Amino acid sequence: MQTRSLTEKLSVSSQFTLHDLTAAAHQGIRSIINNRPDGEASDQPTSAEIEAAGAALGLGYRHIPVVPGQIHDKDIANFSTALAELEAPIIAFCRTGTRSASLWVLSAAAEVASSDLLSTARAAGYDLNTLKPRLDARRQAATHSSGRPRAAAQRHDVVVVGGGAAGLATAASLLRRRPGLDIAVVEPADRHFYQPGWTLVGCGVFSANATMRPMASIMPKGVRWQRIAAEAFEPERNRIVLADGTRLAYRVLVAAPGLKLDWGAIPGLEEALGKNGVTSNYRFDLAPYTWELVQKLGRGTALFTQPPMPIKCAGAPQKAMYLSCDHWRRAGRLGAIDVEFHIAGGVLFGSRSMYRPSCATLSATGSI
Repeated sequence: MQTRSLTEKLSVSSQFTLHDLTAAAHQGIRSIINNRPDGEASDQPTSAEIEAAGAALGLGYRHIPVVPGQIHDKDIANFSTALAELEAPIIAFCRTGTRSASLWVLSAAAEVASSDLLSTARAAGYDLNTLKPRLDARRQAATHSSGRPRAAAQRHDVVVVGGGAAGLATAASLLRRRPGLDIAVVEPADRHFYQPGWTLVGCGVFSANATMRPMASIMPKGVRWQRIAAEAFEPERNRIVLADGTRLAYRVLVAAPGLKLDWGAIPGLEEALGKNGVTSNYRFDLAPYTWELVQKLGRGTALFTQPPMPIKCAGAPQKAMYLSCDHWRRAGRLGAIDVEFHIAGGVLFGSRSMYRPSCATLSATGSI
């Protein structure tokens, strides 16, 4: 299996084996698209075998068989539908990956310039220049009679940037009060994570998967979901620019893109996370490791840290400590564990009117 990335959501690969499915699942892949007809080679697993093995691993699956050199419009349409409906990250495969890459460029031709698509494919190792006439034709067919692409400027009453809890709650609340509002939500992700739940994943109350939902299942009904990232703001013109160049004009803008954590700001942290007893509840894949460490610790020192603002939730590091200590207390191990809480700021709760510790480190042994 040779996997090559085309977008953040899609990679293409040569022939998958059943063993490759397990490796892909462990790497975080959520769905598989099979573009190879059954029976092309004697050593090729059947579609039914791949689907069954993938289902056992929790992977989504779609079979869109394409004969080499015979990609039809319905194949392109089915591929586009699969990309929209399947949970990402997605791997599409055929014998070498060329058919899968071809389906991708053809499915995106209406929205992305042919030169950009071919350049992306070339960077991934696929020379698809022979498809250029067909790409241009699909691009032309997707334009209005005026000659402008469909990705022309759009107007909305409200534009919400960000499909997290804040953005979706705001959109839903506005629609409850004003059902006729024209609201666009700009969010490229196809999965929604309830991040406050990750603290509870770290103490064994929730499973990580319980905090994740398909974005389509929680997008408020009545909004226009723009499944692409915001690229720039133009406040002087009351509009934003999307990654494909489309401009969205608004009467009201709600900016709720969330925070991007800079793990690299602490030298060595990125390399240490997820092993050697170093974890964080601020990441979906690490919160289960927190619970694993809490369960295994019988004695020694437990260090909890709270970085300075701005952070996603100032209470999360404290809750991690309190809940961990509660587990150790109930297990009769708290007395053997030295618990230290290290605060980067000067106050514990973010307000100087509340309790202020006399030092930057709070230490408690068997008493929390």
